Amino acid sequence: MQYLEGRRFVVMAIFLAVALTFGVRLFYIQVLDGSYKLAADRNTLQRIVQVPYRGLIYDRKGQLLVQNTPVYDLMVVPREVKQLDTLRFCELLQLPLEEVREGLKVARTFSRVKASPLVQNLSTAELATIQDNLMDFPGFTIKARMARSYRTENMAHALGYVGSITPKLLESERFAKYMPGDFVGVNGLESFYETQLMGRRGVQYRMVNVRGIEKGAFRNGEFDTLSVAGQDLHTSIDIELQKYGEMLMKNKRGYIVAIEPKTGEILAMVSAPAYEPSILTGKGMGNRYMALQNDTTKPLFNRPLMAKYSPGSVFKVVNELVALQMGVVTPQTGFDCNWKLVRCTHRHEYPSNVGIAIKQSCNPYFYQVMRAAVLRGRSTNRFEDSRLGLADWRRKVMAFGLGDKLGVDIRSEIGGLVPSPEYYDKRLKTRRWNYKTVYSLSIGQGELSVTGLQMANIMATVANRGWYYTPHFVRGIGNGGPLPQFTERHTVGVDPMHFESIIPGMQAVVDGRGGTGENASLLDVGISVAGKTGTVQNYHGEDHATFAAFAPAEDPKIAIAVFIENAGFGGSSAAPMASLMMEKYLRGRIAPWRKRWEDWLQSPAERFIRRRRH
Repeated sequence: MQYLEGRRFVVMAIFLAVALTFGVRLFYIQVLDGSYKLAADRNTLQRIVQVPYRGLIYDRKGQLLVQNTPVYDLMVVPREVKQLDTLRFCELLQLPLEEVREGLKVARTFSRVKASPLVQNLSTAELATIQDNLMDFPGFTIKARMARSYRTENMAHALGYVGSITPKLLESERFAKYMPGDFVGVNGLESFYETQLMGRRGVQYRMVNVRGIEKGAFRNGEFDTLSVAGQDLHTSIDIELQKYGEMLMKNKRGYIVAIEPKTGEILAMVSAPAYEPSILTGKGMGNRYMALQNDTTKPLFNRPLMAKYSPGSVFKVVNELVALQMGVVTPQTGFDCNWKLVRCTHRHEYPSNVGIAIKQSCNPYFYQVMRAAVLRGRSTNRFEDSRLGLADWRRKVMAFGLGDKLGVDIRSEIGGLVPSPEYYDKRLKTRRWNYKTVYSLSIGQGELSVTGLQMANIMATVANRGWYYTPHFVRGIGNGGPLPQFTERHTVGVDPMHFESIIPGMQAVVDGRGGTGENASLLDVGISVAGKTGTVQNYHGEDHATFAAFAPAEDPKIAIAVFIENAGFGGSSAAPMASLMMEKYLRGRIAPWRKRWEDWLQSPAERFIRRRRH
């Protein structure tokens, strides 16, 4: 009997332990652990993210460039699709059968009871052709949203475009609040100002049943938040000037960059060949992007920011200013046009001062200017003297914003190259090199490379007599001004009086008799121009033409750089193109007697070569 009584207590203890275990577990699940409640809420609550209206983009005169227009996505709930007539459905959408099947497969993988996009970016016209027939296809609905559209055919490289966010971007901390399927600025201003343009998302919570059908707001919207529209961008671009520049650069490769010197605001940035920004919007955007990507003329390549070219003779201005500041030459210093040092491209008078040397673009003169700056007896070893001198000269040249990124508000910018002594050590595999190894830098050739933005900024710096603001596209965000980094003045460490010494020579280049840039003169319309021509050696074909200038010379309002690949002498092609751009901006129109240049410049670059040869 005692044995049975003992077993009864054991059984009771076991039941009590089991009951206690279940009790503790239920307490943990219901009180301490919120995961089950969250799972239940997910079956009854739907979190709807409200994407705000993206900010608009305007030009400097208030003309709207980029806006938001309604587009439509065809959504599908796989579970509700019944007896789909696939052939008729494909004919209605004008889509390949395999593409529709693949889209349905992806939708089923995502969820059988939740809607996901099957076809995106349907236009209003495309919607009209299919909407009345959707009743024959259960499970398919239309969802409206806003997408980017462009009111200009120009400025594609600067504006950039918007596309679906990629899995790689979603891994970035910068895009932590984004979700798959969201749209984001891919490049250009759309990317750089993504935070300002995007605004702040809102969230709504809706009660839904087990099949996902909405049953109303959760707690009368107590936890809902409103979205905040993105801020508008007011750019410094003169869209009429931009359009004019793209017209002049048609059928060519190269760039035009125009800057307002006193503010650093970019007035125009032309990259040729170009493309229309609307190409990268709407249905089929991916296919059109790949077509641009495979185009041998590289229309997606943003030449003003990404192409590195030798600056040619335009760089002689910087070389001279550095030497003047170092005190190794004066404005009255003369050097022989000694062809034994380096060949000169012109037959001209003795360059007895810097003004004549700049006007005639004398190569031997600037060879000797740089030699005086580099070889200053810093060491008794001639190789070490060259290394020390080049390092000092390079530091002063880089103060002009060369050799590194300027920091423009587009992320695709590269920095160019001002070679260092270490660069030559590595390239030549020896430290035993001297000035004759690097002399080509003195005339803007050799290993030296700059971008189009840097070329225009050099002219802005000279126009300002020694300072510049970082070039930028956006002069205002919302009701405010530009970003703080674009209001900081940068000085180049050259005394203003030295600029006064070289500017008359630059005016003589354009407005003086026999100057190398006389085709850029605007004296006939009452505007003085200071500039410098350049012919950049090209070992793979015809030379490149370049010209950089600012105007009016006495009170500069525009600084410009023009570069045309394989167009030969800069004074024949790049100079007149720059003059038309400056006249267009300063006067708002082109004088009738100067329109002949328009016809001439709209021809392919090869025409300039033929004229130069004959």
